[in-house]
Amino acid sequence: MSDPMNVLAPEHRRLRIGDAWRDAAGGATFAVEDPATGETIAEVADAEVGDGLDALDAASKAMAEWAATPPRKRSELLTATYRALTERSEEVARLITLEMGKPLAEARAEVAYGAEFFRWFAEEAVRVEGRYNTAPNGGYRILTVPKPVGPCVFVTPWNFPLAMGARKIAPALAAGCTTITKPAAQTPLTMLFLARIMEEVGVPPGVVNVVTTKRSGKVVSALLADRRTRKLSFTGSTEVGRVLLRQAADNVLRTSMELGGNAALIVCADADLDVALDGAMVAKMRNIGESCIAANRIYVEEPVREEFTARFAKRMGALSVGHGLDDGVDVGALIDDASVTQIDELVADAVDRGARVLVGGERPDGPGHFYPPTVLVDVPEDARILETEIFGPVAPIISFTSDDEVIAKANDTEHGLVGYVFTRDLQRALRFAEGLETGMVGINRGLISDPSAPFGGVKQSGIGKEGSHEGILEYLDVTYAAIDLP
Repeated sequence: MSDPMNVLAPEHRRLRIGDAWRDAAGGATFAVEDPATGETIAEVADAEVGDGLDALDAASKAMAEWAATPPRKRSELLTATYRALTERSEEVARLITLEMGKPLAEARAEVAYGAEFFRWFAEEAVRVEGRYNTAPNGGYRILTVPKPVGPCVFVTPWNFPLAMGARKIAPALAAGCTTITKPAAQTPLTMLFLARIMEEVGVPPGVVNVVTTKRSGKVVSALLADRRTRKLSFTGSTEVGRVLLRQAADNVLRTSMELGGNAALIVCADADLDVALDGAMVAKMRNIGESCIAANRIYVEEPVREEFTARFAKRMGALSVGHGLDDGVDVGALIDDASVTQIDELVADAVDRGARVLVGGERPDGPGHFYPPTVLVDVPEDARILETEIFGPVAPIISFTSDDEVIAKANDTEHGLVGYVFTRDLQRALRFAEGLETGMVGINRGLISDPSAPFGGVKQSGIGKEGSHEGILEYLDVTYAAIDLP
């Protein structure tokens, strides 16, 4: 079940630097585990600082030629990547499930989602535009020319091992930038597989480099300290994001950050409860709840609280838990034991403070990193679970009685990534959309991610946008020329 030999050959478990697949300089490797069993599924190269700088050498040397590559050619290579991922979806999905734990159906959905970034930015590559216009005083002309920012360093998380890399690599390549990606140590195999696909479709050496390592801090710090690096994009926790922003400040790097979330999902009394239930299940349980946009706090207006809670708990309790490759599994394994322990502690803290468990709530025995779908009610405001990103299949439900009250509670967090609102009143929906301090709002839907839409947060949930037209702008500088026309 956990042998990935048929999807990733040993030579492609090495570092991808320039035109070579090579071992780490010191020959070290680290194990990648199947979180559902704890078994080792592969050993991959464990890079040192020198390996990271070698990747930056390759990216820097390839930069000028790639930037000069015609946009149409860059577009065609991104389209070819989209097609290759689509054709090999089952292989990639199996690899994602093996190293990350999500059910195979969700892994297939991630492949489709990740591939779409390559198609979207293939179309954006040929639409990067400057402008030429007369200055207001009529004395000269203004010419603006977009240019790629330069070599980019990407630090990607384990929860969407393909999509989070694709969301950065695709716009960077479309803009004419070269890249070095440091994937999460828990899930490096998928990114290595993507690098292999991009090599096969003809992306030139040095444009896409992948450095796998368990020494992330040292390797990434060295890359950010090198003046040849011109851009950092990170997806992960707010805590790590703060550290990287401090390091990026020394060389005044362009940065984009997609950081933590604490999403409120609001169900109004006038909502269509069938729609609200479907949306809440998606917003809470997509990716086993291991998502920055997962519904962290579910607020239900008092007149429908009892009915919504009962129906939601029934649906949560009916979900099947098991290995992601097994038929009929709805909820796979969490990424590691530390994640399970944190969730278990959050649930225990809420219960100690007066919350009641309707479904789940007990850590199972046996191998693998599993936690059952769990619903909590009567959750007090001082419970840690309401202020901590849960990153798992636990749903605290809190009642509310007025819009002003719930907006204030929803905004009472350092995070501002996404909020969800379910109501049949258009004016009410618009008031929530404007009142919530978030970068994104889902109105009557629990899934808001789309390559054609700008993804990003406010407050301490991040800087910049990924996806949409805004996504490629993160990888472009603008040169302005003042042209005298006497």
